[in-house]
Amino acid sequence: MDTPLATVLGRGMPQIPQPRSPVSVSDRMWSVMACFRLQEGPLTLGAISLRTGLPKTTVHRMVAQMARSGFLDRVDDGVTLGMRLFELGHQVPRSRRLRDLALPVLEDLQETTRTTVHLAVLNGTDALYVEILRPPRTQPLPSRVGGRLPAYSTGVGKALLAHAGESPFAATCKNGLRPLTPSTIRNENALRAELAWIRANGVAFDREESAVGIVCVAAPVFGAASKLLGALSVTGRRNELEVDRLAATIRMAGLSITRRLRDAAAVA
Repeated sequence: MDTPLATVLGRGMPQIPQPRSPVSVSDRMWSVMACFRLQEGPLTLGAISLRTGLPKTTVHRMVAQMARSGFLDRVDDGVTLGMRLFELGHQVPRSRRLRDLALPVLEDLQETTRTTVHLAVLNGTDALYVEILRPPRTQPLPSRVGGRLPAYSTGVGKALLAHAGESPFAATCKNGLRPLTPSTIRNENALRAELAWIRANGVAFDREESAVGIVCVAAPVFGAASKLLGALSVTGRRNELEVDRLAATIRMAGLSITRRLRDAAAVA
């Protein structure tokens, strides 16, 4: 579990367990980009150095190089991820094909429910958002395209973990079930039981587990040979969205996208 930077600085440098410094240039670049967390905002060079284990001089040089290439952006408060990553992400064939084939169903779902619709894939142990449709004049939610959250804490993430096999589940538990809210699942047995329930019922719920006041209902999406490809959800404020009432609708939307993906594979 990440230690808040303010707490780290307050304890003093000698007590901080330093991560192993990456060796190759590509490993160093990835370690820098992996420092950033959803909703956390810009990072200082000192924070990047702490999280990667790289010397500040190395971080300064790498940030300058990555900013010139568009992978990072310099802002007043520090450094953020750059738009070049967003551009490259939209060129990934699998996620782009999934998004393109799912989009008509997502648009219909958003128009019907008049709430925010997500499409996500499993990336490691995280739910990675590849498309988000928001109704006009709605309050913004924490999610963003290209952003990620721990899969065990979200509806789409649990829908993905439930059908991804034992390896992602084991990796999730090994990493630790860090609570994002008081409602986040923290126990391995409780998570295993909920994933079994999701497989049996075809839908997953997030009841203020990723953010206080936010709820969602999600369903998995499959391709040819029942291969798990992604998950979709509708998400909103607790006092505005009746997730139990929408469960059947979301399940049917997932089945509709699955049919589109299988039909496309059959004619490819």
